Amino acid sequence: MVYKRSSALFAEAEKVIPGGVNSPVRAFKGVGGTPIFVKEAKGAYLYDEDDNRLIDYINSWGPMILGHAYEPVVNSVIDKAKKGTSFGMPTEIETEIAQLAVSMVPNIDKIRFVNSGTEACMSAVRLARGFTGKDKIIKFAGCYHGHSDSFLIQAGSGASTFGTPNSPGVTQGTAKDTLLAKYNDIENVKEIIEANKDEIACIIIEPVAGNMGCIPPKSGFLEGLRKLCDEHQVLLILDEVMTGFRLAKGGAQELLGIQADIVCFGKVIGGGLPVGAFAARNEIMNHLAPLGPVYQAGTLSGNPLAMAAGLAMLTELNNDSDIFKRLAEKTEYLHKGIAEVLNINNIVHTINRTGSMISVHFDEGAVVDFDTASNGNNDTFKKFFHGMLNQGVYIAPSAFETWFITDALTYDDLDFTINAVNDVAKSL
Repeated sequence: MVYKRSSALFAEAEKVIPGGVNSPVRAFKGVGGTPIFVKEAKGAYLYDEDDNRLIDYINSWGPMILGHAYEPVVNSVIDKAKKGTSFGMPTEIETEIAQLAVSMVPNIDKIRFVNSGTEACMSAVRLARGFTGKDKIIKFAGCYHGHSDSFLIQAGSGASTFGTPNSPGVTQGTAKDTLLAKYNDIENVKEIIEANKDEIACIIIEPVAGNMGCIPPKSGFLEGLRKLCDEHQVLLILDEVMTGFRLAKGGAQELLGIQADIVCFGKVIGGGLPVGAFAARNEIMNHLAPLGPVYQAGTLSGNPLAMAAGLAMLTELNNDSDIFKRLAEKTEYLHKGIAEVLNINNIVHTINRTGSMISVHFDEGAVVDFDTASNGNNDTFKKFFHGMLNQGVYIAPSAFETWFITDALTYDDLDFTINAVNDVAKSL
C-alpha cells in the first residue's frame, strides 16, 4: 500500500504539534514508520488519506463497539448540535443517560460525568482519599489509568517502598503516595498493605488489563483484592474505561462477579465522543461537591453532544440482548483462526482473550503481568504490524495494547484477517 499523503501530512503536523500527534502511541514509535492519517470511517473499516481501506481492530481504542459512524449515534449528535453545542448548565439528557447507566451497572447509585477516562480515574482517586481520610494508593505495573500525576509512577526498590516518577514533571511528593504492585499477584498486594497499614485509601486496577495487551485476571485474584479491601477499609476502584459496557451491559463487575466501591468509565459510554464518568454507591458519591467536601468540576462535563452520543450508544446496547454474545463469539473465532495459522507456520506466540478484547504476544510463556508481557519479541511484533498493515488490516501500533472487536466486523472480515495473518506469518 502507498501512504504518500499520510507521510506528507505527518511532516506538516510535526511542525506545529509535538511529535506530530496529540497522543504519543499514534506516532508509531513502537513499530517504526509513519502514522496513517484517517480521512473517514464506516462500520468496520477505516479509509485513509491515500484512499486505502483498512479493517480496523482498534476502533478508536474501544468505543466503536457497534462500528464507525453508527447511524443512531450520528443522528443523535446531529439533532442535538442543531439546538446548541454547549451551555455550562444542566440539561435533561444528563439525567437520562445517568439513569440508564445506573440501571445497567450493578452496585452503583449515582454517576458523575467528566470528559475523559483520565479525568474519571483522577477524580475517583481524589474521592477515595476524601472518603477514607487516607493518602496512599496502590496501582499495578502495566495498568494505565490516564496521565494524571498519581498514575505515572514506576517501581521502587521493594514492596515496602514508594515508587518513583517515570515522567518529568511528576514530583517525588506525588510519587511517595503511589505504591506499585504486580498484576495477578495477590501475595505482593498483601505485602504492600502490611507495610503501609492504615495508610492506603484505595486500590485501582483494570479488571481486565488492556494496556499491556489483553491480560485477564487469574482465578481468585480480583476476589482476593475485594477481601483485602474489606479487611483493611480500603476502597476498590475498578477502571472500566475499556471494559465498561464492552464485556457485558454491567461491564467487568457483571461478567466477573466482582463488586467495586468506585467504577470508572470512558470509551463506550461516550459513543465515540470525549466522555468519562465515575460512579459509586450513595454514601461515597455524596462526598462530592456540591453535597460534600470533595471538589470536582468541569465546564464541558455533561456536554449535550457527548451525552447524546453516549445515550444513543447505551440504549442500543441495552436493547440488544445478543450483542455481547455475538462479540465474544466473533473474538473466539478470530482467536482460533489466528492461533491455527501461527501454529502451522511455527510462530511462537500466546493469545489472550476476554469477551471482545484480544491480543497476540510473540512469546511462548503465559502472559499474566507487565513483566511477562515485556518478554515478547518486539522485533517480531514490528514485522507483524507492518505486514498486517500492508495486507489492509490495522491493529494497535504497539505490542502493549489490546485489540477491540466491533460488531460491524463480518465473518468474511475475520476470515480475511486470518488469511492475512497466515500470509504475514510466512515472512516472520
